[in-house]
Amino acid sequence: MRQSTIDEILNRPHSQELLARDLARLAYTALDGTPRAIPIGIHWNGVEIVMCTATNARKLPALRRNPAVALTIDTESHPPKVLLIRGTAELDLVDGIPDEYLQWNGSYEMTPEQRVEWEKEVRSLYDGMVRIVVTPTWVKLIDFETTLPSAVEELLRQRAARQSA
Repeated sequence: MRQSTIDEILNRPHSQELLARDLARLAYTALDGTPRAIPIGIHWNGVEIVMCTATNARKLPALRRNPAVALTIDTESHPPKVLLIRGTAELDLVDGIPDEYLQWNGSYEMTPEQRVEWEKEVRSLYDGMVRIVVTPTWVKLIDFETTLPSAVEELLRQRAARQSA
């Protein structure tokens, strides 16, 4: 997919709304060759999606072996809005707590006192973390208003072709 197409899709209002969310589902291939899809906190910096995890997370050896990943960010309301992203994970070991980890957790409702306590606990738990950085190489926005799943779009094209024949 061309970068200009990726940029155009990611800059759409629905995409921006989805990229501002804190949670996505990360899909990758585990060491045993089976698929995994896990919820994970995300931070969109305008170019990359950054996720952070413990240095001993089981997904890290799998991502080192096969860094191809897919992400899904969606809404719970009807009609759903879904942003599908593919890319390659780059792993970056960080001393302390990455800024992105603190930023994405900042949107959850916490009182200032809860926030201070939460951050204190996080800093006491982790000496370091791994940043999982994904630059999108393929994207699709499904908003059920202007865009649909590919299979539905194909059915509509086939029906239109039959009707015009």
